[in-house]
Amino acid sequence: MKIGPHTLRNPLIVAPMAGVTDRPFRQLCKRMGAGMAVSEMVASNSLLWGSEKTLRRANHEGEVDPISVQIAGADPDMMARAARYNVDAGAQIIDINMGCPAKKVCNVMAGSALLKDEPLVARILRAVVSAVDVPVTLKIRTGWDRDHRNAVEVARIAEDCGVQLLAVHGRTRACAYTGHAEYDTIAAVKAAIGIPVAANGDICTPEQARQVLAYTGADAVMIGRAAQGRPWLFREILHYLDTGEHLPAPEVMEIRQVLLAHMEDLYGFYGEQTGVRVARKHISWYTRGLAGSAAFRHEMNQLQSTGEQIALAERFFCEIAHRQERLSYAEPEAEELAA
Repeated sequence: MKIGPHTLRNPLIVAPMAGVTDRPFRQLCKRMGAGMAVSEMVASNSLLWGSEKTLRRANHEGEVDPISVQIAGADPDMMARAARYNVDAGAQIIDINMGCPAKKVCNVMAGSALLKDEPLVARILRAVVSAVDVPVTLKIRTGWDRDHRNAVEVARIAEDCGVQLLAVHGRTRACAYTGHAEYDTIAAVKAAIGIPVAANGDICTPEQARQVLAYTGADAVMIGRAAQGRPWLFREILHYLDTGEHLPAPEVMEIRQVLLAHMEDLYGFYGEQTGVRVARKHISWYTRGLAGSAAFRHEMNQLQSTGEQIALAERFFCEIAHRQERLSYAEPEAEELAA
């Protein structure tokens, strides 16, 4: 699949997730098989560009191409300036957020709230596409509620404005992350436009990835929360798509190695104080469903230094390895994994 001059090595895309898809996570998922990873959302308000958070989100040092950065906002001129700012900072693809259902985003008429105003959608897309010389992609939902699913109309607007890939989450804004994703609307979008379409929502297993691709006709799948603590999911899906067979579950010591390397990357990226805080949620995701993990996570959340975190993680995984266990993860609820 191509996005402008970029040919993705496979049809697996990491969904943009605030507080999750930082540079260490994107790099990890790409190493584990993802063809592309979209960054955390960057605000279009130029007053925020000098903040530590925004500067960190604009840090793509050493990241594998293509580098895709998501921007959010409701003002066409501000969005155009934000696109140029991020291209100057290294972005090779600009992704526009019209899919986030979070109240703090929708309350300022950004994210999925924009789906209510199709003329404004068109103005934003035209402004951003004309502002940069890199491909522009768009993420949307199926509509703003179940009675107003206008994804097909928005998709046609996007194609007319020059958007080069459209990702569609199979829920409305009103659904947030509850219930189950539906794929009929995604299939209708794919049938209505000629640009590549990525299907998103409730894709948690290799079987689901293959089923969604077949049912919708989508060119790619976008995976979010299912990859939290399970970055090897991408290699598992790729293997299944290629062979129809499942890879064995990861060995305990491989997971230990992946987690510890991820923790070290987080410490290097954020510094010790922030790195320790950010690492906690990732450690929790990696150990979700494992025997003894509740007590382990409680103890981990009390620790304040990188050395203490590493020592406790080492001890926990060595105890599992001593019992000769292969990691076995409980199936999370669909609502927990929707992205």
